Amino acid sequence: RRQLALCLETADPVELTPVLLLGEPGIGKTHFARRVAHLLGTGYGFVSMSSLTAGWILSGASSQWRNARAGKVFDTLVNGDYANPVMVVDEIDKAATDGQYDPLGSLYSLLEKDTAREFVDEFAEVPIDCSDLVWVATANDAARIPDPILDRMNVYEVPPPDAAGARRIAQRLYREIRGAHAWGARYPEQLDELVLDRLASISPREMRRTLMSAFGNAKLAGRAEIAASDLPTDRSARRHRIGF
Repeated sequence: RRQLALCLETADPVELTPVLLLGEPGIGKTHFARRVAHLLGTGYGFVSMSSLTAGWILSGASSQWRNARAGKVFDTLVNGDYANPVMVVDEIDKAATDGQYDPLGSLYSLLEKDTAREFVDEFAEVPIDCSDLVWVATANDAARIPDPILDRMNVYEVPPPDAAGARRIAQRLYREIRGAHAWGARYPEQLDELVLDRLASISPREMRRTLMSAFGNAKLAGRAEIAASDLPTDRSARRHRIGF
């Protein structure tokens, strides 16, 4: 908020120190990062380190290599409309190294404004100004992140929500799902209090899956309102045999 206030009445770009959201799996870190990108409206790039298949995905691969291409940073800037898109590095603590190429190596220069001004994608081989990028990373375990990366970021520990916070998250997710589907208009805007209490006991990630199942169960029961009985009782309910 401080940084936004400084540039709100000028043409200066938003300058945000790289952010690391640290917390347990499934509490909404990635959702928050995407929401920040949506609210800023300057563009969005996403890299999931847990599913990374190429170590050069951020910085590109030399054109001398077969099937080489530009990296995610270059693509996000060139194909976007603004010079300060939000780059989300999801599960940065799960970046795997094979001893030959460090997938986080390019971040040492990208997270520093002075060196980011002349970042060179290995495929494009032309310097581009990446100093205005807004970096948001997520992680479960800070111990698995190199210290030089941590030193370049503001680290925010995200605690699990309390009961009141979990209820607010459940209500927001309900409204998001309801608003994203045509059939959602048949359902009321507010969840039943008993349903909210039940949802507050699970993680935000599990809430979305549970709500989707509950919507379907309510429909099959001929109701246009979710009841507590529509919520799956446990995770094993998703492992039933399909009947083949």
